[in-house]
Amino acid sequence: MVSCSDDNDDYMAPTPTPSNTITFNATLNGASEVPPNTSAATGTAVLKFNNTTKIFTITVTHNVETPTNGHIHLGAPGVSGLPVFPFTSYTSPINYTSSALTAEQEADLKANLYYVNIHNDAPYEGGEIRGQLIKQTTVY
Repeated sequence: MVSCSDDNDDYMAPTPTPSNTITFNATLNGASEVPPNTSAATGTAVLKFNNTTKIFTITVTHNVETPTNGHIHLGAPGVSGLPVFPFTSYTSPINYTSSALTAEQEADLKANLYYVNIHNDAPYEGGEIRGQLIKQTTVY
């Protein structure tokens, strides 16, 4: 009888190396605006933050018919805040790269205190769709 078993109880799986990039996602809709609205427009955003360079890139896709403005605001869910990172283009898809974040901006980002806002003319001058940027947890 031949045994092919190589039972090594001392084997330990390698520990995965954490990525240097943190991903944040947002789902944009009118219900998340302050105050909420009934817009049928929707969108998504994916932000990738580099822990070494302190720079992020974001891609925002949306179906707002005639966007007139777009940016990332500082503000907790349900709270309006000032724009911090203005987009240079509002047509979907929006691609934006930040300059290096300050320590305070990095802390606010990691605390989920930024949101994406896409504006349109009346009746949505204050913002048609909004979505909070939420840090995604990495599962190993």
